[in-house]
Amino acid sequence: MTILAELARLIRSKNAGPFELTFDIMFDDAATYERVKRSGAVSREAVAARYGVAVNDVKFFFCDHAYAIKASIPRPYFQGDPRDSDGHGGQQYAPLMDIEIP
Repeated sequence: MTILAELARLIRSKNAGPFELTFDIMFDDAATYERVKRSGAVSREAVAARYGVAVNDVKFFFCDHAYAIKASIPRPYFQGDPRDSDGHGGQQYAPLMDIEIP
């Protein structure tokens, strides 16, 4: 078994406005991207489970031409809220890194 962080060239998170976080998972080549995509391990359901949000709240896309997967979720606290510990959303990608890819 291989984890996603070993296959992806880049896994990042960032703000998608003050109320959402977005995640980008990018790959160097079509073969690796297709392996991850076909595995079903990276999915709307997997993202929802990792971040404790409802499946219907996850926006999820495969970007075939870019060898990338994109997902967006509601922020737990809006950007700038005193409880928001990551104003830029740049540190929120970590739970995706250890998704196991068969």
